[in-house]
Amino acid sequence: MKATGIVRRIDDLGRIVIPKEIRRTLHVRESDAMEIFTDREGQIILKKYSPIGEMTTFAKQYAESLAQVSGHAALIADRDQFIATAGGYRHLTGKAVSHQLDEKINKRETLMASKGDRSFIPVSEDGGEVFIHQMIAPIICEGDIIGSVVLLEDDNKSKMGEVEQKLVLSAAGFLGKQMEQ
Repeated sequence: MKATGIVRRIDDLGRIVIPKEIRRTLHVRESDAMEIFTDREGQIILKKYSPIGEMTTFAKQYAESLAQVSGHAALIADRDQFIATAGGYRHLTGKAVSHQLDEKINKRETLMASKGDRSFIPVSEDGGEVFIHQMIAPIICEGDIIGSVVLLEDDNKSKMGEVEQKLVLSAAGFLGKQMEQ
């Protein structure tokens, strides 16, 4: 564990303010859910809660099925990182989503773009992907954005269209409904 040197007092309602610098660094936003853990040494550990992260095994299976059916790389992300990948780009599992992807998702936008388009964005913070086409849809659960479904293609001959758009929207809708149950 890394010490920050920041000390905060508990107020009369039992609250502690997480400093802005730490929230910014860890991408913790207002209204984000936090999971609270304790250990035997009496430490309290806060972890950003990812509802879709609870479905990691299911998300991996769904990504594999989506990749097989679509013939494209399929990625499923929570608000912060990719939790499942299939059909390529496996190195992105556990990597942070890009700021641009986060913005698109927050605006609840579905994106279909090819390299050279004005709307084309990197999907991970690393930005080292070599894909040419992308299809992105937000996963929405009970009105809240909880992640995204992404299809990527690095072959210029396999352009994405209406079928891929419907696949991604269907996947995002299905995953959102699964979280509601």
